[in-house]
Amino acid sequence: MTNFTRVADFARYPELMWLHRYELAPPFALAILCFAVAGWPGLIVGFFWSTVAVYHATFCINSVAHLVGRRRYVTGDDSRNNWLLAIVTMGEGWHNNHHAYQSSARQGFRWWEYDPTFYLLKLLERLGLVWNLKRPTVEVMQNEHRLGTRVIRRAAAQVADSFNAERIAAAVAAALGKSGLADLRARLYQAKPFAAPLAAMDLFTELNLPHVPSKAEIVGRARQLLANTPSMEDIAAKAHELLLEAIGARLATLAAQSAN
Repeated sequence: MTNFTRVADFARYPELMWLHRYELAPPFALAILCFAVAGWPGLIVGFFWSTVAVYHATFCINSVAHLVGRRRYVTGDDSRNNWLLAIVTMGEGWHNNHHAYQSSARQGFRWWEYDPTFYLLKLLERLGLVWNLKRPTVEVMQNEHRLGTRVIRRAAAQVADSFNAERIAAAVAAALGKSGLADLRARLYQAKPFAAPLAAMDLFTELNLPHVPSKAEIVGRARQLLANTPSMEDIAAKAHELLLEAIGARLATLAAQSAN
């Protein structure tokens, strides 16, 4: 059932409500028209084949456009701009652009990014049939906008996950030796249980072990994995925190095991 409280603005338009109630009317009308114009070949090619092609092109946006293409913006996910999908979906293939500024009616942010859906909307806007079309801001167009906390955390998690926390923890444990692990366990024992990973993280900072990636190394990794963004330092700082926390949690386990 449709929750109309979430689309109250759409629910004000009787034509949209009519389409909601009679959602099968347009496809049936198209099928009848195709058969009337070209008979059975028209129905099969003009309706059935075209519908299958549209479905597959649409589904490719949430699959192929997260695997193949270029990422201009940091969005905290794997969305990509795919020019081939943009051609067959009338502009929907500029998926990374869409994730960077989801409220924009325009998805091809550059003049050369083919976006016929937006061209049609602009025509309808000039005719007064649609209005208040949102476009990407200057900051977004120039990739100078600050990222939200959720996007920063997701991007930081991608960077942190690119390091092998378990292998790093094993190297740190080997460097510390049994006495070092015993000291770590003693320090963790003094901390509250839920603070144990954080306590271990503080210990890394204190010991400055060579096996643990420095913040500069994490910044370099972030620049390799992600598109350029003014929030790169924030992403790297959060990734550093997440990585040290993961290593700390693993070291806490190794310390407990060595004591048994």
